[in-house]
Amino acid sequence: MTSREQNHPNVLFILTDDQGPWAMGCAGNPEIRTPNLDRIARTGTRFENFFCVSPVCSPARASILTGRIPSQHGVHDWIRAGSSTVEQFGGKRIEYLRGQPGYTDILAANGYLCGISGKWHMGDSHMPQKGFSYWEVHARGGGPYYQAPMIREGEVYKEDQYVIDAITDNAMTFLDRCEKDEKPFYLSVHYTAPHSPWDRDDHPADLWDDYYENCAFDSIPWVATHPWQANALPPTDREDRRRMLSGYFAAVTAMDAGVGRLLDWLEQHGMRENTLVVFTSDNGMNMGHHGVYGKGNGTFPQNMYDTSVKVPALVSRPGHIAEGDLCEALLSHYDMMPTLLDYLGMGNPSEDRLPGRSFAPLLRGESFEQRQDVVVFDEYGPVRMIRDREWKYVHRHPYGPHELYHLPEDPNEDHNLFANPAYDKQVIDLRGRLYDWFALYVDPLLDGSKEPVTGKGQIRLAGPAGKGEDAFAGEIRYTSTGANRPPQLMPGDGETANLDPKSRRLLNRDQS
Repeated sequence: MTSREQNHPNVLFILTDDQGPWAMGCAGNPEIRTPNLDRIARTGTRFENFFCVSPVCSPARASILTGRIPSQHGVHDWIRAGSSTVEQFGGKRIEYLRGQPGYTDILAANGYLCGISGKWHMGDSHMPQKGFSYWEVHARGGGPYYQAPMIREGEVYKEDQYVIDAITDNAMTFLDRCEKDEKPFYLSVHYTAPHSPWDRDDHPADLWDDYYENCAFDSIPWVATHPWQANALPPTDREDRRRMLSGYFAAVTAMDAGVGRLLDWLEQHGMRENTLVVFTSDNGMNMGHHGVYGKGNGTFPQNMYDTSVKVPALVSRPGHIAEGDLCEALLSHYDMMPTLLDYLGMGNPSEDRLPGRSFAPLLRGESFEQRQDVVVFDEYGPVRMIRDREWKYVHRHPYGPHELYHLPEDPNEDHNLFANPAYDKQVIDLRGRLYDWFALYVDPLLDGSKEPVTGKGQIRLAGPAGKGEDAFAGEIRYTSTGANRPPQLMPGDGETANLDPKSRRLLNRDQS
């Protein structure tokens, strides 16, 4: 037995981009092929009610890493500027999480070798951060699957390979190095899949064609476009829908194959039983669900549908964690930091100031007293939500519209009960609990309820640190003439109604 096996287990943390919880075979979807995700579920536990902290990528990722809500870490929208020198708004580099410790900082301080391969998207992708000594990341947040802009040793290069394969290859390079070291490792593998684009030339043609020619896509609803649809355009007809879904399903299956390569490596090197494998996505995704195409910023004002805020979550370590189990506890990504540190036997110096609670007892097979509600945040607009097993309340500061759903009778969230006076008691109770909860954790200098977020991207530091400059693309402005004129969106919104299909796809590609 090596000294590594005597001490802490390794960790393989796999994070996808825009994967709905419905997009796995093990979750009951009979059309999408995910044999390796199903393999993780079969050898571990699948979590049925796991939520992101904000239904868009950068805030969600920052919350996973730091355990803080967006109103504590200040990332309120997807990072549109500040990641690298090859993006919009001048190619500035902004370290959005400067001075905020992540759990990887603690792991590195406790002797772990920490590596990341893939999507970072939390500012200044050129510079290794948060305890990572191995740093092979995407230069932006998303983009093409071929010729993707990547960072190596601080410089941008174009990746010739299919980016899913490149991310997997870079991850395996790190694993090969770790094999020769006695230290335990932590590896983040952050795929850009299954985020758009979904055209045939963006993915392996045989895989795309297989779905296009043979899948009915009956697992995805075909309903009228949501009246609040924003930021990405819906399919124009059923044929356009088939093309989009073929690309989305192909990206998931290609990513699944990369996961299989990582699991195979662990098994071939005798490390599977001593490696905690965690699989999740940054946020949920609607591909026609509720008539929405996108996640939280698929609509304006932003939505909090379960399809946007629920994420897939699998945890496996054969011989240590229950295999083939289904956990229905209400859990959130802000629980991830305390859980990992607890499971690995490390203290959390920020525990008293963070909202999350460890669910490591569940992983160890011990008794676990779960909370009665989980609060998911979206600092867009701003929008906040509290949800328990029976009720969901969505509050949009300051004027609404607000929403109330009774989930046992209305699991699809079709019937908003907020305006019904028969439910005033539920509204008052949930709103009070929501106010109390945020009052405990919000940093007044970073409070999302004061930020004009539209879902079109963050371009500078929020709050006073932004020095009064616009921090968000597409901020709503009122014109100086004509008191009754409607608000106007700043550049970043764009006229999209008459775009040709290729331009539509390019627009969708940039909505990270």
